[in-house]
Amino acid sequence: MSVVFGLDFGTSNSALSVNINGNVSMIDIDAFNETGATLKSVIYYDDEERQFFSGQEAVNQYIENDAFGRYIQSIKTFLPDASFEKTEVGNKTYTLEQLIAMILRTIRLKGEKAIGREADHLVLGRPVVFSEDPACEALAQRRLLKAAELAGFKKVHFQLEPIAAALAYENTLKRGEEKTVLVGDFGGGTSDFTIIRARGGQASEKRDRSQDVLGLGGVYIGGDTFDSSIMWQKVAPYFGKNVRVKALYDNFTLPVSSLILGKLKHWHQIPQLRHPKIEGLLKDIRHRADKPELIKNLQDLIEDNYGYLLFQAIEKTKCQLSEKERALIQFKEGGLTIADPLSRAEFDTIISPSVAKIEGCIDAVMAQANLAPEAVDTVFLTGGSSHIRMIRDLFIQRFGIEKIDHQDAFTSVAYGLGCSDYLTQIKK
Repeated sequence: MSVVFGLDFGTSNSALSVNINGNVSMIDIDAFNETGATLKSVIYYDDEERQFFSGQEAVNQYIENDAFGRYIQSIKTFLPDASFEKTEVGNKTYTLEQLIAMILRTIRLKGEKAIGREADHLVLGRPVVFSEDPACEALAQRRLLKAAELAGFKKVHFQLEPIAAALAYENTLKRGEEKTVLVGDFGGGTSDFTIIRARGGQASEKRDRSQDVLGLGGVYIGGDTFDSSIMWQKVAPYFGKNVRVKALYDNFTLPVSSLILGKLKHWHQIPQLRHPKIEGLLKDIRHRADKPELIKNLQDLIEDNYGYLLFQAIEKTKCQLSEKERALIQFKEGGLTIADPLSRAEFDTIISPSVAKIEGCIDAVMAQANLAPEAVDTVFLTGGSSHIRMIRDLFIQRFGIEKIDHQDAFTSVAYGLGCSDYLTQIKK
């Protein structure tokens, strides 16, 4: 019996499929999650229990323990970062590969329990672009491979995530049906695109598909990017973004250091501000600030470690704007209350630089394929950010609404990775 797992390790969420003798199906991997189909790509270390948790259980434990302990999110984003080698958790040092392996091992064990047998063969998804720096790009794939091996997988193949999504779409076609498909895979950290000749009825056939891939590209922008933009433009002012600080020995003012405030753009970087030197610096800044109450908010954010909850509120607002013209950024913690309206028009303005880069990537992929928009039969969009109106409209305006196909936003890539084992691996 041939058993292969297809694992989509995402920046925000992960999903798993299994290919048993050519038959692909999804596996529920998180009983603590509402659907079970995805597992949050997070780790939480409980200081008191001296125990690691993954997925929704990690989130539940983190909240139940009033945000005490070590919570690690978006760890995939560190793969190309050579400066992140090790970190201390619970008085022990862990490499990046070891931390990622904890998530992958959890998924492997849950998958094996579901199918009732071991599976050491894995097709593992990866974005088209980890980094624009070739050295960092190579480092990221080496690290991800090492993490998979540490998680217990003995045979690992990589497949590009947008190609996996294309293979998932291809599985919906009838035998003999052919279409030219543009796939947009919008993850938490990257947005990847491919144009492929999809051919129905070939899911169980091993064949070289390289000639079917007409265009391929990616950009390091994803759902986390949009959350970060909202944070910086709408929420960071509550934590001192526009505060002026009186100079020590002269009559002029300065802004708060960007080295400190810059950490607010990314939830997983806020805990890095928990350092005695920074605590002392903020205490001094607060005494000289024109709005000391905002610096107090920043101190509380760091001390009480509620960055995760704050970004959850931001993400909720972002999702609401996919359906509504206006939404409210609502958050309350300690002495801070935020109830700030955000219109879709304002949101579009905030994210427009990122969307422009996505559009440029689509242009490059279309040029690589040497195709006009009318030559594309279907636009297959997957991933949470594909529901953002400005992104969806980008495709509608260019290709027409009748060509847009939305399927499962969070499991299409994993399903396609399961299909990938029965195809010659398509390399970047």
